[in-house]
Amino acid sequence: MPLQIRAATLADVSDLVAWNAAMAWETEHKRLDPATLERGVRGVFEQPRRGFYLVAEHDGAALGCLLVTYEWSDWRNGDFWWIQSVYVAPAARRVGAFRALYAEVAQRAAAAGAVGLRLYVETENQRAQATYEGLGMQRCHYFMYEAPLAKPVS
Repeated sequence: MPLQIRAATLADVSDLVAWNAAMAWETEHKRLDPATLERGVRGVFEQPRRGFYLVAEHDGAALGCLLVTYEWSDWRNGDFWWIQSVYVAPAARRVGAFRALYAEVAQRAAAAGAVGLRLYVETENQRAQATYEGLGMQRCHYFMYEAPLAKPVS
């Protein structure tokens, strides 16, 4: 299946919101607030320093996406590119959509001088872990911790 990868635009917001909601439910059984999620997606377009979305298409039909955000590493004097909000429509899975999205990210990151790519994955999501390892990514020795703060102002 020939895939095209392109930068997302504001015309993709409804798909990006729907895919993020679906991903949160599938991976964590979390229901996201649609209004907050839409503001969050739009926030990426409003402030490009936050990152960018890529969309995978086949014959002009959008079938998946990911978000790239940046993390400065003082140890390496460069940015890590974080791959987040990965979603591929169920009918398009296992046909190379994520592989194509990942290849595009890797190419853009190398061209921009990034020092590496990172992502996080649910500990029980064995299929995703196998996919990432199959692309040459290695499991890190870090655990992730989180401290929720006050709700952001709407």
